[in-house]
Amino acid sequence: MTAASPSPAPTATAAPPHPAATARAEAPLVLDTAPPRTLGFRDQYALWTNLGISLIGFTGAATVLGAPGSELSFAASTVAIVLGTVIGTAMLSVAALIGARTGAPAMAVLRGLFGTRLSYLPTLLNILQCLGWGVFELMVISSGAQTVAGTQGWRWLFVLLAGALTTALTIWPLGSIAALRKYVTIAVGVAMVYFTVQLGRHGFPDPGAGNWTGFLPATDAVVAVSVSFVPLAADYTRHARSAKASFWASFSGYTLAQVWCYLLGLIALLQCGGDPDKVLGSFAGVAAGWAFLLVLVLREADQSFANVYSTAMSVHNLLPRVDRRLLSGGIGALVTAGALAITKFTDAYYAFLGLIGSVFVPLLAVLVVDYFLGRGRQGWDMTGDAPSRPLLLAPWLLGFAVYQFLEPTPNAGWWTRGWTHLQGWLHYTPQPWAWASLLAFLVAGLATLGLTKLPAGR
Repeated sequence: MTAASPSPAPTATAAPPHPAATARAEAPLVLDTAPPRTLGFRDQYALWTNLGISLIGFTGAATVLGAPGSELSFAASTVAIVLGTVIGTAMLSVAALIGARTGAPAMAVLRGLFGTRLSYLPTLLNILQCLGWGVFELMVISSGAQTVAGTQGWRWLFVLLAGALTTALTIWPLGSIAALRKYVTIAVGVAMVYFTVQLGRHGFPDPGAGNWTGFLPATDAVVAVSVSFVPLAADYTRHARSAKASFWASFSGYTLAQVWCYLLGLIALLQCGGDPDKVLGSFAGVAAGWAFLLVLVLREADQSFANVYSTAMSVHNLLPRVDRRLLSGGIGALVTAGALAITKFTDAYYAFLGLIGSVFVPLLAVLVVDYFLGRGRQGWDMTGDAPSRPLLLAPWLLGFAVYQFLEPTPNAGWWTRGWTHLQGWLHYTPQPWAWASLLAFLVAGLATLGLTKLPAGR
């Protein structure tokens, strides 16, 4: 079974598709069908702008500010947010560009890198990651809805409604992206401007004034958020009309949105005494804040949509002939059930999601180098029979090891202790210059570049 490939070029006698038919086209139901190329710059810009703004981003500003008593200064936090977003989004946009060029879903693209069977390893990791974030997003939506309603009850109802909306969006993914462009983006922009004015006019303290200690770990945390979309990007940009539009739409839209989201969350966090649990409450507390917060809560469904739909696309790499609508419906039900069953995420679960996320920074480096400088220049084999390329697992694992050595995943029990003991055995003391994500990316990329210089037979 072949992977998805770009739509064939029309012949001299072929009639171009009717515009109305193109506009109504939906994502293919099975993996071996060429994707319709319906997404222009504005569609993709709207998608990535909405994905860059999230309720998690507002509260996630706490990871940038730092622990009470050792906060970064507002200036340092701002630079970390901007720099981390630009670096992470540049990685995201390269993955988006590759998806637009190949026309394949993100995990099917990895058939060309590792071979079909070996691509199942990152595929399974991505399924676990997307399922976890899908459950988490439904929990966030229900919590935001409770804040708007001013009650701690009806959680189950909000989870069911969010799950139903999410599942519906995944059944018609291209139609959902079109709706984002036409309706949702404007409403979200108005809400963001309103909260920026309302919160900004009250001022905020700067408890870490002058402090830049911890700047690189804070920047790393922001990079990780952007990079979390790398293994999802091609699932959407495979429908792009041009690779150039995919790159710039994702880069400009996501960068603007995430910087704005984090800065607004940072201001709210400073105003409420540094407690991330009070951030959404500060939004609802401004004049008519509940109405604008409701817009952002409803918009959060595009985050759960992205995770559920990309889970289905990842499963497609394993089961290419199963109807994606069945996959989306089943995964939507599974994620909803998970959000109903789990009332609170533990530190161990956050550590698990963070650990999987650190997998994809070095993986992207291997992907980019081999696609642009290695075998990808002659064209990858992304068919169901693509031969295995086990040698390329080495730079990926090397980059992952560098990442974990420099910045072991916290709160992961024996895993964290193992890397900490290794640091001690090698007499390594964590350094402020040890930028885990960037160094892991560089090591994996350089190692892959070295492999591309080997003779073709090897």
